Amino acid sequence: MTPGPTQPSSTYRLQLRPEFTFADALRQVDYLRKLGAGALYASPVLDAAPGSAHGYDVVDPTRARPELGGEDGRRALAAKLSEAGLGFVVDIVPNHMAVPNPWWQDVLRHGQSSAYASYFDIDWSRGRIVLPVLGDSIDLTAELTVEGDELVYYDHRFPLAPGTEGGTPDEVHARQHYELVHWRRGNTELNYRRFFDITTLAAVRVELPEVFQATHGEVLRWVAAGEVTGLRVDHPDGLADPGGYLRALRAGAPDAWLVVEKILHPGENLPQSWPVDGTTGYDALREITGVFVDPVAAPRFSLLAGSPDYPAVEEEARRLVTDTILVAEMRRIGALVPAPHGPEAVAELMIAFPVYRSYLPEGSAHWALAVERVKSKRPDLASTVDTIDRLLRTDPRGELATRIQQTSGMVVAKGTEDTTFYRYTRFAALNEVGGSPDHFGLGVPEFHELAAAREAGHPATMTTLTTHDTKRSEDVRARLAVLSELADEFADAVERWTEKHGIDEPALNLLAWQTLVGAWPITADRLHEYLDKAAKEAKIRTTWTEHDEAFEAEIAAWPSRVLDDPDVEAFVERIKGPGWSNSLGQKLIQLTAPGVPDVYQGTELWDLSLVDPDNRRAVDYGLRHEMLEKIRAGELPEIDDTGAAKLLVVHKALTLRRERPELFHGYQPLHAEGPAAAHAVAFARTGLVVVATRLPVTLTASGGWRDTVLPLPPGSWTDVLTGAPAVPELSSLLSRYPVALLVRGEA
Repeated sequence: MTPGPTQPSSTYRLQLRPEFTFADALRQVDYLRKLGAGALYASPVLDAAPGSAHGYDVVDPTRARPELGGEDGRRALAAKLSEAGLGFVVDIVPNHMAVPNPWWQDVLRHGQSSAYASYFDIDWSRGRIVLPVLGDSIDLTAELTVEGDELVYYDHRFPLAPGTEGGTPDEVHARQHYELVHWRRGNTELNYRRFFDITTLAAVRVELPEVFQATHGEVLRWVAAGEVTGLRVDHPDGLADPGGYLRALRAGAPDAWLVVEKILHPGENLPQSWPVDGTTGYDALREITGVFVDPVAAPRFSLLAGSPDYPAVEEEARRLVTDTILVAEMRRIGALVPAPHGPEAVAELMIAFPVYRSYLPEGSAHWALAVERVKSKRPDLASTVDTIDRLLRTDPRGELATRIQQTSGMVVAKGTEDTTFYRYTRFAALNEVGGSPDHFGLGVPEFHELAAAREAGHPATMTTLTTHDTKRSEDVRARLAVLSELADEFADAVERWTEKHGIDEPALNLLAWQTLVGAWPITADRLHEYLDKAAKEAKIRTTWTEHDEAFEAEIAAWPSRVLDDPDVEAFVERIKGPGWSNSLGQKLIQLTAPGVPDVYQGTELWDLSLVDPDNRRAVDYGLRHEMLEKIRAGELPEIDDTGAAKLLVVHKALTLRRERPELFHGYQPLHAEGPAAAHAVAFARTGLVVVATRLPVTLTASGGWRDTVLPLPPGSWTDVLTGAPAVPELSSLLSRYPVALLVRGEA
């Protein structure tokens, strides 16, 4: 679609939370303007569960979150941004709400007669709403109490239906529209749709016009008032009708910049019928990181990892999800299939899905591939699968088709991102949201082809390198990419280190060593928290609910044993400089290539964060502002531990995007010539040339740039980063920094 008038030149993501409010964000507006950002991109700002650190657990979509400063704080921030000439992009959550919330409590009190009964996706045919909150005690009567018009179970409070008072708490409980059950029964017996496996996030039926209006009216009011200029839509794959929802959203926000958190597999495109500007950029992340990885290293890393079969690991992980975590969902969908073994066939189709979901009748090829995979592997289910296929093609918007499509994304996300990526640890730099760990790197020609396609198809899509959901930050991935140039050396080191301090689970052991060198220096607490989460997500030796206490103790003790190992520290020193080169290269490409680049909070300096909550730590904006002022005064920083060189690249590129948008159109690959040509990634846009170094270790080992040149388009060129005139010889052009940002004429 044609980019709207509120398309920002770039965005800067801020994670708002009770410790960083609207007022705190307002105090950073001047810094963001000086940095060069085009818009502030905020995490969800509607009222969320008390103390929420992320805001995706909305409890009241009709008001700005009081813990952030409420409506007055929101309006003050919007006014300050407008005054500074910056946009305001807000993250919205259409798929679910946190429970309890006022609407949910009314449903619990009045059941199907509640005015909000249709707001949530509840299977009323199965009787009372199942609430899996009880602990292991079998004496429910002793733990339940009645206080006024509420049934109380420890910290949980549930409303009583009118006229149900009297008798023992157990008798009162039996009269309610809900049934309190043991928490373990949630995965198998839940009768309301949830967000993935989180029973405290109940799905909302935004496909109903009245629900859409109730949940979106306030945000759309902000858009109509010009206070919000863009919307980022969370998890559209969970919706009954993503296309219909997005058309309704576009109708309510016709001029807003609109991007969706849609994970695209390689070769997959957004549905053409969606009236959006693009995705939140995980596809660009995969491509930009990939071009800095040397594919030659794949066999050595496979050997180091024990040569795991990625499809087999992924299938096993997805089956774990369908058979243990999302059993209730499989049963609910299977009950709609008029053929034997409905739930089993549905589960197999989910496991076989090549992408997150199809959008029938669009994207039918993905659905067809899943059908053929199951029939080939499970001929005993062929008849039932054919029945399901016929029903979906006959009625692609019916309940069966809708629920299968809604749920496939849950299986893929939980099975692949949240399980496989912690089991298949061959090369962790590739284990990223939207990533393909079995594809070891990306060639330069393919990178150019994909960038040009982005410019042609969705020039206003968001691009990113780090988000609140990434498994590790962009700078950790950049350093890990160096390992692909030192495959033998790293493999030897891992085998040597493992002999001294190995973890007794091979996949986690390999992930741990990669994490240690990628995030060094790191505290023992941060490393332990990460590895504990990784082990539980992998679900091999321990899980969130079935603990192997001895194994978890081993993980807890590991960081203190390895953090003072001089051999590890020496290896990190070996790869740190090339990692910085990769960081600057991938950042400059992201900031200048097709799309609207997002900078995640704090990553304008080196940031070696891991998966959340590690990547939600407080950011020192005072330090960044001080460093920025020196750069604005003309300082050309060294490439060192301070990260000031990255700040220079971010500042210069963002400022150029904002002040000279006419330069950022079109896309033309440029090709270096000479003995080191393969180490340059370069492209031209309208009056702009970008050059980055790839595979820096191999480049140095082969003698550097030598006589390699980059023929430049006609005219004189100046490097915006250094102010120096540009020359074709890469040994001169990239003598100060491993990247260059060239404009015609004088900078």
